[in-house]
Amino acid sequence: MLGWLARKIEKTRFAQSAVEEQADLSPFKDKPTVRLVIGLILIGLSFILGWPAVGAFGVISVWLKEPLIFLIGGPLTYGFSWLVWAVGMYFTGKESYKYGRIFNRWLVRRFVEKYGSGKTIR
Repeated sequence: MLGWLARKIEKTRFAQSAVEEQADLSPFKDKPTVRLVIGLILIGLSFILGWPAVGAFGVISVWLKEPLIFLIGGPLTYGFSWLVWAVGMYFTGKESYKYGRIFNRWLVRRFVEKYGSGKTIR
């Protein structure tokens, strides 16, 4: 199954260029920009603010026997977590796309070299 998929992928221009150019992860050695770091921190924070915070509101509301804490605080916190995520995505911007493309090229090259036919079709 993996061989079949690799042979299909290796026929694409994306995979062919990744193999030809020996795509690697060397750009990740460069120091990230402050903007990218802030964006990644905000995205990570949004995951902490999401369901764990909603669950904490649920526990607190049961403990204090106040259901309004959960009914109001849960959705507000969850909505705020989406807002924090969106701001984090704004901060990462084009740079996250660039790093994602570098990683995907490397991943496709490794996959095709391991499971493909061993020859790229031009």
